[in-house]
Amino acid sequence: MNDQKQIIIYGHLEKEPELKYTRNQNAICRFAVAEKIDGEEKPIWHKVIVWGEEAECCQVLLKKGGNVFVQGRVVEKEFRNEKGELKKYKEVTAYKVGYPMEFKA
Repeated sequence: MNDQKQIIIYGHLEKEPELKYTRNQNAICRFAVAEKIDGEEKPIWHKVIVWGEEAECCQVLLKKGGNVFVQGRVVEKEFRNEKGELKKYKEVTAYKVGYPMEFKA
């Protein structure tokens, strides 16, 4: 699926970012961001994926409940579950992530 749209998100993290490495030792970080939209009762949740050195920084600098800025592209993905049913979801592949200013080492 090649339907890719640019997106900018400002929100807060659902939980701690999850950092893993591929077989080729490429860093990959996943997290979810809740974006509050004016006039909407509930936030919009976005699944975010970050690659490389930026992924490693996300794991260190981002914390559950903290604010984050994400710029990237929306990618539609699909898979078949155990029952053979086709499931679809959207994910943001981030190319810029803004970290909170209150970070202290």
